[in-house]
Amino acid sequence: MATPIRIKIGHLSLKAELYDTDTAKGILSILPFRGRFNVWGDEFYFEVPYKGSLDHTATTRVRIGDIGYWPPGSAIAIFFGPTPLSTGPDPVPASEVNIIGRILDDPRELIEVKSEEEIVIEVD
Repeated sequence: MATPIRIKIGHLSLKAELYDTDTAKGILSILPFRGRFNVWGDEFYFEVPYKGSLDHTATTRVRIGDIGYWPPGSAIAIFFGPTPLSTGPDPVPASEVNIIGRILDDPRELIEVKSEEEIVIEVD
């Protein structure tokens, strides 16, 4: 069963969920999380205090709204549009990510907060 979470950046607060996978459970164990994020096209990514490896959900085919875990950087990646590797409207991660969740509200709203510096993720 998915766990409801909330992603907060600046004035924006989005409903999301973490799936019932081992990686997502590991991320859930470190919540609430507050930290600075990096911007890569229309993707936010940020290092978290969790070390995991690729699992059965690992892929380079992600959709707008997907939340991934990127093992090489111990980072969460939130996809809300094209990235520098995209050849169309869909995001493309730098390498495989584990799909750990999904934004339930409109992920494109994240475009409005790209200039912010801090992200908060908490259980909702």
